[in-house]
Amino acid sequence: MSPLTRAEAEIRARLLTVHHYAIDLDLTGGDETFRSTTRVTFSAAEPGAGTFVQVKPATLRRVVLNGRELDPAALDGNRLPLTGLAADNELLVEADMRYSRTGEGAHRFTDPADGETYVYSQCFLEDTQRIFACFDQPDLKAVFDLTLTVPPGWTALGNGIAHRDPDHEGRFTFATTPPLSTYLIAFAAGPYHSVHTEHAGLPLGLHCRRSLAEHLDRDAEELFDITRRSYDHYARVFDEPYPFDSYDQAFVPEFNAGAMENPGLVTFRDEFVFRSAVTDAERQSRAMVVAHEMAHMWFGDLVTLRWWDDIWLNESFAEYMGFQVISEATRFTGSWTAFAVTRKSWGYDADQRPSTHPVAPSAEDVGDTASALGNFDGISYAKGASAIRQLVAWLGEKTFLAGVNDHITRHRFGNATLADFTDSLARAATDRDVRDWAERWLRTTGVDTLTAHVDETTDDGWRLRLERDGSRPHHLAVALHDRAADGTLVPRGTDGLDLPGDAVLAGSGPRPALVLPNAGDLTYAKVRLDPGSWTTVTESLSAVPDPLDRALLWTTARDLVRDAELPPAAYLDLIDAHLPAETDVSVVSGVLTFARTVLADTYLAPARRDDALDVIASVARRLLETAGDPGLRLAALRSLITSATPGERAAELDDWLRTGQAPGGLVLDPELRWRALARLSTLGLADETRIAAELDRDPSSTGHESAATCRAALPDEQAKRAAWHALFEDDTTTNNLTIALATGLWQPEQHALLGEFVPRWFDAAAASAARRGPAIAAALTRHGFPGHAAEPAVLATGRAHLDRDDLTPAFRRGLTDCLDDLARAIRVREAIPVREA
Repeated sequence: MSPLTRAEAEIRARLLTVHHYAIDLDLTGGDETFRSTTRVTFSAAEPGAGTFVQVKPATLRRVVLNGRELDPAALDGNRLPLTGLAADNELLVEADMRYSRTGEGAHRFTDPADGETYVYSQCFLEDTQRIFACFDQPDLKAVFDLTLTVPPGWTALGNGIAHRDPDHEGRFTFATTPPLSTYLIAFAAGPYHSVHTEHAGLPLGLHCRRSLAEHLDRDAEELFDITRRSYDHYARVFDEPYPFDSYDQAFVPEFNAGAMENPGLVTFRDEFVFRSAVTDAERQSRAMVVAHEMAHMWFGDLVTLRWWDDIWLNESFAEYMGFQVISEATRFTGSWTAFAVTRKSWGYDADQRPSTHPVAPSAEDVGDTASALGNFDGISYAKGASAIRQLVAWLGEKTFLAGVNDHITRHRFGNATLADFTDSLARAATDRDVRDWAERWLRTTGVDTLTAHVDETTDDGWRLRLERDGSRPHHLAVALHDRAADGTLVPRGTDGLDLPGDAVLAGSGPRPALVLPNAGDLTYAKVRLDPGSWTTVTESLSAVPDPLDRALLWTTARDLVRDAELPPAAYLDLIDAHLPAETDVSVVSGVLTFARTVLADTYLAPARRDDALDVIASVARRLLETAGDPGLRLAALRSLITSATPGERAAELDDWLRTGQAPGGLVLDPELRWRALARLSTLGLADETRIAAELDRDPSSTGHESAATCRAALPDEQAKRAAWHALFEDDTTTNNLTIALATGLWQPEQHALLGEFVPRWFDAAAASAARRGPAIAAALTRHGFPGHAAEPAVLATGRAHLDRDDLTPAFRRGLTDCLDDLARAIRVREAIPVREA
């Protein structure tokens, strides 16, 4: 499929004004294709000129432009030429379109639990043309009318309220939309289970497949409560009322993203319908996504980017608002702690790779839709949200929201750019140079580092000098703590600093035991503590009273390990000393996840890995035995399961699985059972018989995916070859199953067995990505790269592949990131002192 270039989009936008789409989709034609009929009315500024419409059909049946039949054979890839345009035009396109199995376009899924089939759309970023013919770019907004014909017994959802044809049970017509971009058109169809209510006169709905009905019903009130609270918050802070006629939230299967902000019909991955026990951190994460997607109704849907260089206007804003809203309007008041210890690290990591880019790249750097897709990453989301949080701290929330409302009012139902946004902020903040701030924060790359130097002074006082390695201005706080006689840390106070400028802070009396720059995590920068403060951290991290500051310190330790400035063993010592006393489940989950998956699996040589797992397991067991919070115990049990090593721990794990009981009175629900079986499979203590028996116990789609992970994890050459075939030679493997297989294939314990497969991965993954598209490319690099093989020879092989000119943009970007992570792991290993190696 040919990507659309920015230059082509600009030419087409100058030429065309698109008025209306009438789309008729018939989903009753079988398992492989559906019928798509599109009528588009549009004007041309230059009668007689030509352009093209985009469509990617299985069969293009008929094309009529202004009553003139066009030859369907003129279709070139996904582009259909339109010549001899009139001032006012009507285009009819009839086609058969393919269902997707990779979460792109119209995705079709049959639930193995009950045999029911579901279809939903994912039109983002250029996948609308997989469903109907369109001018597929964000600045050609139009009004849409959608009609769906579906099998008997199905229901249908769309961007507006659905009306069932009284004379045709399976035919649904949706309310006409306001002007929207093509990528925001959405539908879902199937025998969905639905829960309805109303708030402030707005119809609200929750929807999922029938096999998840009991789980959705159990959480429906919590989801509606988050939705109502988010809606009420946005009603207070935005001048513009909610711009659509309803608000449905559909939890759909095999969804690639966390969620998609379709106006009036937000689609979520249905893993958010929790089948098993979850921590409060996971409920908080779900709440954040609900609030994030609702923010898009204004920022993204009502006001939309003009071109994909400004995707940050959508995602950074919604990410910031998602965390801020739930911290202010719901019981999840500690959401910024979760952001600091998990989400923000995503941004830091992305910003230190060769593929980094500015939060707001230049339009020239996003030359086509293929390159734009790579910018949906930790920079556009986490770094961008961090930048906005810093902007709010610098401007003040009242001024920031005044600028936001000016922006929304000026560009409602239209398109806007970074310049438009900064102009609105500048009108609200007349005493601040917002445009300069934006240039220095949004047009630059990399992470600044703030290094603290604390000295005793001659007049019985102390002085902090904060050194900045970087170029951005920072408005931040510095927290001071003293050590009490009983060893606890007592806050002395907090002072503000602005960089550049007077980066010196002085005080009288003895120096504080802990001087913490960026307290409250208001800015985006790596922090390096002075030696005295770091000693306090190693001795008293768990005594720091504020969980957000503890999260910041854990992130600092993580950064030190990643930069080969702190040995992995020292990080494990920190975990051993302080994590058992941690009370914030987001901190515990984030720290254990990094230790288990990155430190143990990639940063340590195979000979040291079991020692690390023993430390992680020991800490997890202490948490399991002493924590009062069920979520903390659950997080600990998960780590205890995945850290089991051969011998007593594996035998204990096997016993838990057979009895269904774990320590602390915890019951092994389906998620925990599959987690335990996957670990036993990896260790060679399970076989196909046990995997099949567990699948009989849990025949859900999640069960089938988990069984695939277990089978791929078996330390058996035949199992590895079967997984390899499904991953790289069977193009019918779905996106979720690809992830499941890739997750199971590479196991550090099986380093010798996997040796022959590692060098083969590069050619096989590149070829599969080229055949199957960006979703599979992302799955194979994010989940299927052999990152455990942190060896110079593997790195050299990978870098040689980057010299190829036939890699797809999505695969090249993913491979670039994987290789940079691999190089970092090698550096960390090489920096480990010999006595620890």
